[in-house]
Amino acid sequence: MQRLCKIGMGRSNRYTEKNVIQPKENQCDLIISYTMRKAIFPGSFDPITLGHEDIIKRSISLFDEIVIAIGINAEKKYMFSLEDRKRFIEETFKNEPKVSVITYEGLTIDLCHRIKADFILRGLRNPADFEFEKAIAHTNRRLSKIETVFLLTAAKTSYISSSIVRDVIRNGGQYEMLVPDAVRVK
Repeated sequence: MQRLCKIGMGRSNRYTEKNVIQPKENQCDLIISYTMRKAIFPGSFDPITLGHEDIIKRSISLFDEIVIAIGINAEKKYMFSLEDRKRFIEETFKNEPKVSVITYEGLTIDLCHRIKADFILRGLRNPADFEFEKAIAHTNRRLSKIETVFLLTAAKTSYISSSIVRDVIRNGGQYEMLVPDAVRVK
């Protein structure tokens, strides 16, 4: 685990990314060790919606780093290419240094171990989402020490799903109010 240590020196404080700090005598009055909180937010994001964006923005204050992980499932048909989905997300969060985007195949908990993330972030729109996500969270917890953190979607976005957005797009409807500005059909 990466640790940040806060060194208190009178009124001015500084942070350093070293695992061990050897303060000079009489220089420090306080040393606090802090473990980085890294979460992954997995999904297909076909496409990313305002609901996804809301969950990520609200979780920025909870974690030091959020990795948006686009899962690749060879058996699933997507409306948007992997490159487009990644670009939509990167453009949406281009000004947020705590957020990065990757793609992955396989189990989400294996990805967590690979990138040293201790948390899986999930958004919940309704009780059905909770029941589905709860079963996965219990399984992940049983197989590893990964914790799942649930955030309720905001009321104004709780009706939005990627499936609904795709359906609106297929039928020529106005989808723009359901997705971040980066998501546009050519």
